[in-house]
Amino acid sequence: MPQGTLCRALPVQNEEELKELLADTGGKKYYAEMQELDVNADKLAATLQKTLKSRLRTWLNICAKCGMCAESCFLYRIHNRDPKQVPAYKIQTTLGEIVRRNGKVDNKFMQHCMYTAWAKCTCCNRCGTYCPHGIDMGVMFGYLRGLLFSQGFVPWELKIGSGMHRVYRAQMNVTEEDWVETCEWMAEEQQEEYPLLEIPVDKEGADIMYTCNAREPKHYPEDIAEMAILFHIAGEDWTVPSKGWEQTSLSMFAGDWEACTMQVKEVYDAMERLKPKRMVGTECGHAHRATVIEGPYWAGREDGLPPVPCQHYVEWLAEALRLGKIKIDPAKRIKEPYTIQDSCNYVRNHGIKKAVREVMSYLADPSYYRPMEPDLEHNYCCGGGGGFNGIGMYRKERNFALMTKRDQILATGAKLVIAPCHNCWDAIRDLEEHFAIGIRWSFLKPLVVHAAIIPEHLKPQEEEEMEEEA
Repeated sequence: MPQGTLCRALPVQNEEELKELLADTGGKKYYAEMQELDVNADKLAATLQKTLKSRLRTWLNICAKCGMCAESCFLYRIHNRDPKQVPAYKIQTTLGEIVRRNGKVDNKFMQHCMYTAWAKCTCCNRCGTYCPHGIDMGVMFGYLRGLLFSQGFVPWELKIGSGMHRVYRAQMNVTEEDWVETCEWMAEEQQEEYPLLEIPVDKEGADIMYTCNAREPKHYPEDIAEMAILFHIAGEDWTVPSKGWEQTSLSMFAGDWEACTMQVKEVYDAMERLKPKRMVGTECGHAHRATVIEGPYWAGREDGLPPVPCQHYVEWLAEALRLGKIKIDPAKRIKEPYTIQDSCNYVRNHGIKKAVREVMSYLADPSYYRPMEPDLEHNYCCGGGGGFNGIGMYRKERNFALMTKRDQILATGAKLVIAPCHNCWDAIRDLEEHFAIGIRWSFLKPLVVHAAIIPEHLKPQEEEEMEEEA
């Protein structure tokens, strides 16, 4: 049974293996080894027997192939309505075949499945909204990805991503020390303008425990600073955990179910250790899905809920503005047309539909709002969800997939796109780089920080005032 040194059925076991994968630029050796990778049919059959439960078996069997899912799929629409892009066709010719053959498939077929699972579906779950039987192809493709991962057929970048979670408990190589030092650095950077600002680490019993996306300490530390400024202005009692701070799960995109469980348990352990009243997670869609929606089931929690109540950051922002904890300077409100990109993962999949619009009602006059068509839970994927953004081998397909979002944005006439999700933010950045349509894009944090009124008691004291007080 040929197994490569880089491409193989086993997941990444340690930092050394991870570094070997990272050194394989572009996955050249990895994909060459994949051409020779054998399929362990007995193991695949055993996995099906153990994990393919009644819901997925029923969905495979009751699909009437009516085609109602076709128009719901943005990839079907942009490929000139190619029948091979119909969601039902895609899943029946991959997962359906694996089940019908009871795992007796070969390398070529598994590579076909890999391409379909990662380049022809973003697991946006939009098709499930329109299926008359309630069949959700996104869920089924998520399961298919798990089967493929277990046999070693996974894109190189996502093998690395799940390996990062296994080694560092973060999607990037950010250690506990790196994280804490970044928090200290960001707090110090802000203390000239906000003298009392702190980023409390491992404070027990705080009202809020904040978790984020590892990209923030790794590439966008200003996001951490903006979060701290807004909690500071709002007067919140909050903390970040030294361990369990990373909320995302590239292992979910990879289909590495074991790493999904490892990752979310790290976050839940932090909740149980620090005992916050609630957790607030950053502006990231899949992080919310992994920790709040899917996570409880990965962790085996019988109530289907995280250990403490959880909010997406947009929910906390809406609450803070509604309660007057943060006030907006009218002179700094946005005075240009804007549109909103609704994240599949927390809008369609968790019903958080109103929060972003409520936040924007404080930041701009409603007359400036230009909704996408369709929007809210019916909105299309940004074009790069489900890991599509990060797979170099499928970059051409991903760029083609961005056309739907490009056309939606252009139709609004707005030049400013509000994108409170890391994945959507990346996709919209990339579509601007690729198509150059002249737009800007933003998370909510920097917009609110810019427009927020700093309470007098939080402003730096002038030297004379300090002398008088002394």
